[in-house]
Amino acid sequence: MLELIEWSRAQFALTAMYHWIFVSLTLGLGFVCAIMETIYLRKGKDPKWKSATKFWMKLFAINFAVGVATGIILEFQFGTNWSNYSYFVGDIFGAPLAIEGIFAFFMEATFFAVMYFGWDKVSDRFHLTATWLTAFGAVLSAIWILVANAWMQHPIGMEFNIETARSEMVDFVAIVTSPVAIVKFWHSIMSGLLTAAVFVTGISAWFLLKKREVDFAYKSIKVAAISGLIATLVVAYTGDKSAVQVASHQPAKFAAFEALYQGKEGADLTVIGLLNSDKEVNNDEDIFNGELKIDRVLSFMAFHDINAFVPGFNDLVYGNEEQGIISTQDKMNRGRVAIQEIKNYNTAVKSKDTVNIERIAGLFDRSTESGKTFYDTYAKYSGYGYLNAPEDIIPPVGLTFYSFRIMVGLGIYFIFMFIAVLILQRKRRLEKYKFVLYILIFSIPLVYVASQAGWVVSEVGRQPWTVQDLLPVSASLSSINSVNVMVTFFIFAVLFTVMFIAEVSIMLKQIKIGPKKD
Repeated sequence: MLELIEWSRAQFALTAMYHWIFVSLTLGLGFVCAIMETIYLRKGKDPKWKSATKFWMKLFAINFAVGVATGIILEFQFGTNWSNYSYFVGDIFGAPLAIEGIFAFFMEATFFAVMYFGWDKVSDRFHLTATWLTAFGAVLSAIWILVANAWMQHPIGMEFNIETARSEMVDFVAIVTSPVAIVKFWHSIMSGLLTAAVFVTGISAWFLLKKREVDFAYKSIKVAAISGLIATLVVAYTGDKSAVQVASHQPAKFAAFEALYQGKEGADLTVIGLLNSDKEVNNDEDIFNGELKIDRVLSFMAFHDINAFVPGFNDLVYGNEEQGIISTQDKMNRGRVAIQEIKNYNTAVKSKDTVNIERIAGLFDRSTESGKTFYDTYAKYSGYGYLNAPEDIIPPVGLTFYSFRIMVGLGIYFIFMFIAVLILQRKRRLEKYKFVLYILIFSIPLVYVASQAGWVVSEVGRQPWTVQDLLPVSASLSSINSVNVMVTFFIFAVLFTVMFIAEVSIMLKQIKIGPKKD
């Protein structure tokens, strides 16, 4: 079972991380193209702006095609590797994915064809509209994926159906307008725009370094730097909002951000630290081998109150009566009561025991007083009933801790980078500073590192849960042979790597050709 869990997680992580490489650039580069085409028309059809637009549009098209292929494989894995999860939440998770596929993706694909092939075949205004709709189509696709993901982080708008043993949607609006979904949407979309801005800036810096297409490069850098600075500031703002939500809804994940083992009022933020690999929740080892802290900042980051109590792993695992935190073992015991009642219901149905059928059905009916009491006392902890030990709620601390700092550190770096670029490009002085151009070029892989680190924080940090507090990973799997998953993992690894190399090769070829004079 452990082998199956690890290979299934690894396969999904591999597919998701490769997919996000392409999606993040698609989300942002579509808007860069739309902005440039708008400038082209507002400048009286300046051919230089048209040439720039078509160049970035070509790179967008290459990236878009590869992203579609990885996305299709990703969705199929829900049914192949995670069938128990798909059964349990299919009524909720399936709806956003269906809307994404039927509406948003087809809208994006339709207008993409007009955008890419429609130059001089449709009117200028219609073509510009198609370009903007292609960019918004990518955003619409992302909305529904992020809504589904946000629900997994903070499940709302649903009820458990005892007859089917499934979570079923009762409030679609609540799920779509969840504060977690809204923050995650803006954070991810602006992250995509940031990725595109760094990409465009870096490629343009290469042209300046080669003393080629100088006017094109400065035009592109100006659009990208302004967009990138705005995007980075929004990412920072939504990141702060997300931290507050995580502290409230996913305290173990928040503790992993900081490697916080003992809760504290006025908790300090570790700016940088070297974790002690021997530290466990049940020993007295030092957490760090060395660290730099800022007083009380963690409490402010979590609750916007410098004196707030931030729970650590010890509080979450073993409980803290003073702070009203019950132990994980207590939650596990309560969850097992709910699970046993579900089993009792199935037994009663088989034996046609109408008395017990009605009694147990009433326990899971939250419209009644007894149902509310049973839910608050037992049913809402049902996911804990599948855990083997209280310590299972602790996510991989090292990976989450370091990824969080990489993400935040690079975010701060990009803010200052875009400010410097805007200052230098204003008087066209960028090409005088070759070291700056090299920094901009080598910042392209860094933005992908930052983006991937953000998803590692989000997804690894919520382990062991597939759906927070309701369904752990161990109860989400399909009953398949781990060897099958292992073999397909390596097949996908080779396939995605070949696709990635092919995409980069094609892009480099087009970049070397440069923008064509229209």
